[in-house]
Amino acid sequence: MAETTNSTLKAAAFTAGGTERERVDLPADVFDGTINMPVMHQAVKAYLSNQRLGLAYTKTRGLVTGGNQKPWKQKGTGRARQGSRRAPHFVGGGTVFGPTGRKYVQTVPRQIRALARKSALNARAREDALIVIDNFNYDKPNTKQMVSLIDALGVTNKKVLVLTDGMKQNVFLSGRNLQRTHVMPYADVSTYHILWSDVVLVESNALGYALDSVDEKPRSAKAKTEAQSQRAAKAEAKAEAKAAKKSAAKKTTHKAEAKSAKPKAKTAKKSAAKKSAGKKKGGK
Repeated sequence: MAETTNSTLKAAAFTAGGTERERVDLPADVFDGTINMPVMHQAVKAYLSNQRLGLAYTKTRGLVTGGNQKPWKQKGTGRARQGSRRAPHFVGGGTVFGPTGRKYVQTVPRQIRALARKSALNARAREDALIVIDNFNYDKPNTKQMVSLIDALGVTNKKVLVLTDGMKQNVFLSGRNLQRTHVMPYADVSTYHILWSDVVLVESNALGYALDSVDEKPRSAKAKTEAQSQRAAKAEAKAEAKAAKKSAAKKTTHKAEAKSAKPKAKTAKKSAAKKSAGKKKGGK
């Protein structure tokens, strides 16, 4: 059921370049700590159901082409009487009680949708998974800048939802090519999108207040980011696996060579013994 908290919720704040700011208080009219699980379940279920097209369609015997002529005469053949080749029990006949198109639309009242969206935002805020960004001012689409922001926040391997103040095409294009990042306006976000994400980045203007500009701090050059370290670890594991395979192949080749050398040595010994025996006989 619904859970509520009386304390005001706070969230971490960053600049668009990844510089950390002081934590900010979230607006109390939306972030009051209310989490209503049944309402969120209803909203997500309706959203997923509305994504279905319901295009499954089969033809009945009246829609299948052919079958206008009686396959054989009524009497005298010894077989059961038939009136059409397109009857359901014939190959190529019609389908009985098959799907003929269906609408999966589910409507949810506006107030319930608003409560579910509010509950989802509160859930992320209580998990400290909601981060406020002062302003997304992108002069042009820049995926590298979006990736650097995500790296600075330490959410590289998480699903990130970026909510902007209105439609910002440059920000949308900057995150469109990132597999785990989804950019959309704050007004258009649904309960499903919030619960899909692990971290929510919200622009401060979308929440109703503006943050003062802060000078960007130069980021300290790290030897390896988390992604780079993971890539390096994978590369090292692959190299070790290749080395192990090579060593195993060498061992097998050595064993095969040793096995093939043994019969050669035996045959050489036998031939030497035969020669020595022949010499002895000739000496006698």
